[in-house]
Amino acid sequence: MAEIDYATLKKGGFMRQKQKGYFSLRLGVVGGQVSAKQLIAVTEVAEKYGHGYIHLTSRQGIEIPYININDIEAVKETLAQGDIAPGVCGPRVRTVTACQGNKVCPNACIDTEDIAQELHKRYFGKELPHKFKFGVTGCRNNCLKAEENDLGIKGGYEVKWNEDNCISCGVCEKACRVDAIAIEDGRIKIDYDKCNNCGRCVFACPTDAYDYTEGYFVYFGGLFGNTINKGDEIVPFVKDKETLLRICDATLEFFEENAKAGERFKFTIDRVGIDELRKKVTEAYDG
Repeated sequence: MAEIDYATLKKGGFMRQKQKGYFSLRLGVVGGQVSAKQLIAVTEVAEKYGHGYIHLTSRQGIEIPYININDIEAVKETLAQGDIAPGVCGPRVRTVTACQGNKVCPNACIDTEDIAQELHKRYFGKELPHKFKFGVTGCRNNCLKAEENDLGIKGGYEVKWNEDNCISCGVCEKACRVDAIAIEDGRIKIDYDKCNNCGRCVFACPTDAYDYTEGYFVYFGGLFGNTINKGDEIVPFVKDKETLLRICDATLEFFEENAKAGERFKFTIDRVGIDELRKKVTEAYDG
């Protein structure tokens, strides 16, 4: 019998179980989006080759336990017919997580699905010294906990009051949770030092009296495992996707160039120095 290449299987999403000869298969899910067609294929595999159930991971993934090593090729073929493929494990860019974003959520400032798909196409499966996780959340509610990721992205609005459209109704003042808005002598006053760019004033205003620019807060070096660390925000508010992607490119380049094998991004930052990372991503921010 040929020797089993467990490393290659793991790279392709097949993780060894406690039970000899069985694997839990991690599937490729982007931003938590799974189509009905894909679900049908997943159900077929779980019923025919697994134990009739799936596991939903903490990072919006789907795993199918109890895949026998002799069924791996048949499983791949069945999944391919449903337009879904195995994911990845090991030292590489993992599944990109995302909330539903502004296509669905009334609080979201950005199209998280678009960003997640772009990151997936650009980086998914990229070989690195250790695993690397992206997370995208649409607003300050932070459903995807952006700061827990190696690189986390959080949507926001940079706002500006448009006096011509304002009727001084006070709705925005009531909507603001950080007391950044006040009405004085019938005019809106915004304390930009308090403003957290959540966009609630924009969503609440009945007369479109706020102009806004959507953008991204970016966090670096988050961890939520054996070591817990809140990612650092080391560049200003990012106002366009092209700049965001340059920052992502620069971050992965920094990790690839500086990390030791088996070293998470956070520990690379600690060892090399956050100022070195700041220099790299600021260059990308400035274009």
